Amino acid sequence: MTVLILTCEEDVTADMVVVHLNAAGVPVVRFDPADLTHSVALSGEFVHGAFRGHLSSAGRLVSLDGLRSVWVRRPGAPAARAPEPSAWLTEESSQALYGMLRGTGARWMNHPDASLRARHKPWQLRLAQRCGLPVPATLITTFPQAAREFADRYPDLVVKPVSGAHPQDPPRAVPTTRVPPGADFAAVAYGPTLLQRRVAKRADIRLTAVGDRLLAARKETAPGAEPDVVDVRFSPSTTPWRPAEVPPRLAEAVRRYLREAELTYGAFDFAEDADGTWWFLECNQSGQFGFVEVDTGQPIARTIAEWLAGSPPEPGVPRPDRCGSAAS
Repeated sequence: MTVLILTCEEDVTADMVVVHLNAAGVPVVRFDPADLTHSVALSGEFVHGAFRGHLSSAGRLVSLDGLRSVWVRRPGAPAARAPEPSAWLTEESSQALYGMLRGTGARWMNHPDASLRARHKPWQLRLAQRCGLPVPATLITTFPQAAREFADRYPDLVVKPVSGAHPQDPPRAVPTTRVPPGADFAAVAYGPTLLQRRVAKRADIRLTAVGDRLLAARKETAPGAEPDVVDVRFSPSTTPWRPAEVPPRLAEAVRRYLREAELTYGAFDFAEDADGTWWFLECNQSGQFGFVEVDTGQPIARTIAEWLAGSPPEPGVPRPDRCGSAAS
């Protein structure tokens, strides 16, 4: 049976997983939905109570009934590179592709419905609280007065985007930034603003969850580091990531988060304070892991490959990686 990977051509992180699947002799088909109607084709037939579907990419024809798993890594918008792209064609192609894939027996990393829900930062923060993960005091508001009162209660704040990367081409990461003392919050009225109590961190934590496996890495804050540089992605520090042990209670809370979110993969970011508490910042349902594996030697790509190569469940057996009546 075949593993299907939906991602862009330049995704080096996916390449790391493909290497392990090839070494294990597991058939793999990889394409970007953006290439639909250009170099990728699909067909599905619903006749006499039966379904037969096929995908064609790079000269390979794959039966949808023969899919073992689907990894929705970093796909482009369906049909974005068609000869005559349009919003209508993208919607039609999305409905066709993901609608057919939803009807297969394949398991997902991650299911599109779960991924869409998991992107919402307010939903993440509330779920993390329910699951027992420490969450810094946070406010999301368009009320300037609410922002001023929050700053009075928590004088040391950071501001970050609610949605993540800015949607330019290519998308631009917006850094988490420290709020200066006496900041004017009048502009909050023009768009939702996320303010959060700054954690005086002694280390950043990246915890990569693959199924039941939790692989954590720790990056110590350099002595004398500039306190205004709070986003590890933009830090000039050359301190490497090191493997870290996951505290048992936190591991239990992370697994509960994954179950309730119906995710089989998640890249969790935490800030570790001076007391050793791991404060939840976010969970990226399709976050990068290559930089952690390079520094730590942790077998993240191999672990993902092993999960994708696992046997699909028997028909009628409940599956935790499929969306159903999840908490929302």
